[in-house]
Amino acid sequence: MKQYINGNLIELTVEQETAFENYRKTDQDNKIIRKQAQTDAANKKASGKQKLKDLGLDDDEIQALIGV
Repeated sequence: MKQYINGNLIELTVEQETAFENYRKTDQDNKIIRKQAQTDAANKKASGKQKLKDLGLDDDEIQALIGV
């Protein structure tokens, strides 16, 4: 694999290629984890709002309590 480093195209060593691939995989995994965390947070927010509605609060009361 070749890569530009400081404007020069160089051939990466096996160790550099392995490190680069590991970094890329870790980065992709982290993106998936962050996206799942955002989805989980949105689901919990919606679930909490629904539970407040089930308790008899209306939308204005909920917004006054939690700003949703």
